[in-house]
Amino acid sequence: MAWMYILECCDESYYVGSTKDIKRRLSQHQAGIGANYTSKRLPVKLVYCEEYERVDEAFYREKQVQGWRRAKREALINGQSELLPALAKKIFDRSKIKDDSLFNETSVVE
Repeated sequence: MAWMYILECCDESYYVGSTKDIKRRLSQHQAGIGANYTSKRLPVKLVYCEEYERVDEAFYREKQVQGWRRAKREALINGQSELLPALAKKIFDRSKIKDDSLFNETSVVE
Protein backbone atom coordinates (compact mmCIF):
# COMPACT_ATOMS: atom_id res chain seq x y z
CA MET A 1 0.00 0.00 0.00
CA ALA A 2 0.98 3.60 -0.61
CA TRP A 3 -0.47 6.94 0.38
CA MET A 4 -0.83 10.47 -0.95
CA TYR A 5 -1.41 12.83 1.96
CA ILE A 6 -1.96 16.49 2.75
CA LEU A 7 -0.70 18.08 5.95
CA GLU A 8 -1.81 21.42 7.34
CA CYS A 9 1.12 23.28 8.87
CA CYS A 10 0.97 25.67 11.83
CA ASP A 11 1.03 28.65 9.43
CA GLU A 12 -2.08 27.20 7.69
CA SER A 13 -0.12 26.27 4.56
CA TYR A 14 -0.45 22.80 3.05
CA TYR A 15 2.19 20.19 2.39
CA VAL A 16 1.47 17.38 -0.09
CA GLY A 17 3.48 14.17 0.03
CA SER A 18 3.42 10.45 -0.65
CA THR A 19 4.75 7.45 1.26
CA LYS A 20 4.55 3.70 1.72
CA ASP A 21 4.20 3.99 5.52
CA ILE A 22 1.86 6.81 6.53
CA LYS A 23 2.28 6.38 10.31
CA ARG A 24 6.07 6.44 10.13
CA ARG A 25 6.05 9.40 7.74
CA LEU A 26 3.72 11.44 9.98
CA SER A 27 5.96 10.72 12.96
CA GLN A 28 8.96 11.93 10.95
CA HIS A 29 7.16 15.15 10.03
CA GLN A 30 6.17 15.80 13.66
CA ALA A 31 9.75 15.17 14.77
CA GLY A 32 11.03 17.75 12.29
CA ILE A 33 12.82 15.21 10.11
CA GLY A 34 10.07 14.61 7.52
CA ALA A 35 10.81 17.43 5.13
CA ASN A 36 12.57 20.77 5.22
CA TYR A 37 9.29 22.59 4.50
CA THR A 38 7.35 21.03 7.38
CA SER A 39 10.27 21.12 9.83
CA LYS A 40 9.96 24.92 9.84
CA ARG A 41 6.18 24.87 10.26
CA LEU A 42 5.52 22.56 13.20
CA PRO A 43 3.25 21.21 14.40
CA VAL A 44 1.53 19.70 11.39
CA LYS A 45 -1.69 17.72 11.20
CA LEU A 46 -2.96 15.22 8.68
CA VAL A 47 -6.03 16.68 6.95
CA TYR A 48 -6.42 14.32 3.99
CA CYS A 49 -5.07 11.06 2.57
CA GLU A 50 -5.75 8.62 -0.26
CA GLU A 51 -4.61 5.00 -0.37
CA TYR A 52 -3.12 3.39 -3.50
CA GLU A 53 -2.01 -0.09 -4.45
CA ARG A 54 1.32 1.09 -5.83
CA VAL A 55 3.84 3.76 -4.84
CA ASP A 56 4.04 5.19 -8.36
CA GLU A 57 0.29 5.87 -8.31
CA ALA A 58 0.55 7.73 -4.99
CA PHE A 59 3.57 9.68 -6.27
CA TYR A 60 1.70 10.64 -9.47
CA ARG A 61 -1.26 11.86 -7.41
CA GLU A 62 1.10 13.80 -5.11
CA LYS A 63 2.56 15.67 -8.09
CA GLN A 64 -0.91 16.33 -9.47
CA VAL A 65 -2.23 17.82 -6.20
CA GLN A 66 0.98 19.81 -5.65
CA GLY A 67 0.13 21.72 -8.82
CA TRP A 68 -3.27 22.75 -7.54
CA ARG A 69 -4.20 26.12 -6.10
CA ARG A 70 -5.20 26.34 -2.43
CA ALA A 71 -8.95 26.52 -3.17
CA LYS A 72 -8.85 23.28 -5.12
CA ARG A 73 -6.86 21.51 -2.40
CA GLU A 74 -9.38 22.70 0.19
CA ALA A 75 -12.27 21.37 -1.88
CA LEU A 76 -10.54 17.97 -1.94
CA ILE A 77 -9.86 18.10 1.81
CA ASN A 78 -13.48 19.06 2.53
CA GLY A 79 -14.93 16.31 0.32
CA GLN A 80 -16.37 18.76 -2.20
CA SER A 81 -15.36 16.80 -5.30
CA GLU A 82 -18.14 18.43 -7.33
CA LEU A 83 -16.18 21.73 -7.14
CA LEU A 84 -12.93 20.30 -8.54
CA PRO A 85 -13.72 20.70 -12.27
CA ALA A 86 -14.66 24.38 -11.88
CA LEU A 87 -11.59 25.05 -9.74
CA ALA A 88 -9.39 23.49 -12.42
CA LYS A 89 -10.31 26.15 -14.96
CA LYS A 90 -7.72 28.83 -15.55
CA ILE A 91 -8.99 32.39 -15.22
CA PHE A 92 -7.58 34.52 -17.99
CA ASP A 93 -7.15 38.26 -17.84
CA ARG A 94 -8.25 39.37 -21.33
CA SER A 95 -6.47 42.71 -20.87
CA LYS A 96 -3.12 40.88 -20.94
CA ILE A 97 -3.79 39.17 -24.27
CA LYS A 98 -2.11 41.00 -27.14
CA ASP A 99 -4.30 39.62 -29.95
CA ASP A 100 -7.90 40.24 -28.85
CA SER A 101 -9.14 38.97 -32.23
CA LEU A 102 -9.10 35.50 -30.71
CA PHE A 103 -12.31 36.45 -28.90
CA ASN A 104 -14.17 37.89 -31.89
CA GLU A 105 -16.79 35.64 -33.49
CA THR A 106 -15.71 36.73 -36.98
CA SER A 107 -12.20 35.41 -36.45
CA VAL A 108 -13.26 31.78 -35.95
CA VAL A 109 -11.38 29.49 -38.31
CA GLU A 110 -13.32 26.59 -39.83
